[in-house]
Amino acid sequence: MLGPVLLAASRSDRMRRVVAAAPVTRPVVKRFIAGDELHPAMDTVRGLTDGGLDVTLDHLGEDVTDRATAGATRDAYLRLLETLGKDQLGPRAEVSVKLSAFGQALPDGGHDIALANVREVAELATEIGTTVTLDMEDHTTVDSTLAILHELRRAHPQTGAVLQSYLFRTEEDARALAVAGSRVRLVKGAYKEPASVAFQDKKDVDRAYVRALRTLFEGDGYPMVGSHDPRMIAIAQDLAARNHRTAGSYEFQMLYGIRTAEQRRLADEGERMRIYVPYGADWYGYFMRRLAERPANLAFFLRSFLPAR
Repeated sequence: MLGPVLLAASRSDRMRRVVAAAPVTRPVVKRFIAGDELHPAMDTVRGLTDGGLDVTLDHLGEDVTDRATAGATRDAYLRLLETLGKDQLGPRAEVSVKLSAFGQALPDGGHDIALANVREVAELATEIGTTVTLDMEDHTTVDSTLAILHELRRAHPQTGAVLQSYLFRTEEDARALAVAGSRVRLVKGAYKEPASVAFQDKKDVDRAYVRALRTLFEGDGYPMVGSHDPRMIAIAQDLAARNHRTAGSYEFQMLYGIRTAEQRRLADEGERMRIYVPYGADWYGYFMRRLAERPANLAFFLRSFLPAR
């Protein structure tokens, strides 16, 4: 029941101020966010890659309302990629981007502004031997995001996309993207969506996830299983075996700070395991969605408000 409330709060400026000002918030946020700045985050990245895990980095920010901020987001990603290149981490670290942070929602030409900005990021990513995955946001952005994906893949065919199983349209989108060279991260979805476009019941979301997962594993693309759900992980491994998928022809992805023992277990079993590592000062929206996704995350946060015994 709290999930929809927290998702609504993730878009509330008033709640943003309250949560950000709470003295106990920052130590808890550190569990899920690798730092406000690039260089502390890179310490986390090096620790993960040295331990045999791959990463995808997200410079936090979304819902940009002016061109200058969209350009600043682009520049932050360019600095990130330059650092990855200098550290020769291209083969182990990619980047994830939210197109709303690149200007997608701007009222005058937002789609084209976002495409121009993210194209520069994709070019540098290719240059250093890595790639970009386009995060999916709320349902109103899907058509624009997939159109930008199509344009980027002309010159950068390794560009990836995210699909969210709770949207009714996702099965069709998965079929369209299950082609050679296509990289697709499948997640359940973390935005508050209306019943007109998305499943509302968890069981329906799970069933849709399995259907889309089957489509991706039976296709010729590269599935990226974005889930912490033990059932979905087991189903993905079964689908990999049924479709004669070898190690490296698919991967698992989990969020930084969540189910770290399971991340380690999968990597030790020989699975490719990639950790989604967010960093940056604009952490509030991301943090609230993580609380909404799992009651255990919310309990962890609320316990931090209790006095030490």
